Amino acid sequence: MQKEHWTVISLERRETVAVLTMNNPPLNVLTDELLNQLGEAVDEIDHDPEIRAIVLRAAGEKAFAAGADIRQFPSLTKESGIALVEKGKKIFDKLAGGKPVICAVHGLALGAGLELVLACDIRIAEETTKLGLPETGLGILPGYGGTQRLTRLAGPGKAKELILTGELLSGQQAYEAGLVERLVPQGEAFENAIKLAQSIASKAPLAIANAKKAIDGGVELSLAAGQELETQMFSELAETQDMQEGVKAFTEKRPANFQGK
Repeated sequence: MQKEHWTVISLERRETVAVLTMNNPPLNVLTDELLNQLGEAVDEIDHDPEIRAIVLRAAGEKAFAAGADIRQFPSLTKESGIALVEKGKKIFDKLAGGKPVICAVHGLALGAGLELVLACDIRIAEETTKLGLPETGLGILPGYGGTQRLTRLAGPGKAKELILTGELLSGQQAYEAGLVERLVPQGEAFENAIKLAQSIASKAPLAIANAKKAIDGGVELSLAAGQELETQMFSELAETQDMQEGVKAFTEKRPANFQGK
């Protein structure tokens, strides 16, 4: 079990699963420093062929992440506002576009914190979690992809309801609205996320990567175009060693030993 530490982000390797921990309690505010370090950690993971899945969590009991650093807002101009949100989008897009990310959510996940949750592939939330996008109450709007990812996940009506009112959802309400995929008792999100990540990591990494590309890319396309993308992603796997190993292991009734080739 290998660990690496920045100042507010830590990276722990558990065989083929990387655990990314935000360590800026009690609120785990997404400061410029934290975002920079998160981006660096994701870069490192993306270049490590041994890592096949990521679990994102936060230290402390009060919050997963209670939002961005609002101290920077009063001095914003149009130009600096663009730079601010484009930096956050770039880092969140990097996380979203790489290896599968399972998010273990507890406590408060507000504003940019919820936008980070939405950038993950699969979300596991504890029943006591509170989630919301309260930016309109500050005179702004969600700028790290929240208006777009929430709409794609829960539909435009639910996105407008949450963003325009700024109201918070309980873990149960977020689960019912489709914002999170799994709801677990308090204190159990991380354990469940690890188990899920290990299950994903046991599958063929090239197949996982292409399946994710087909899903993420296809959601923006017509059904016909999406199926063309699916065909392309399938065909790229047809001559891989992993495909041969998977079929052979199935026939021989043994676990497959995938190499990502």
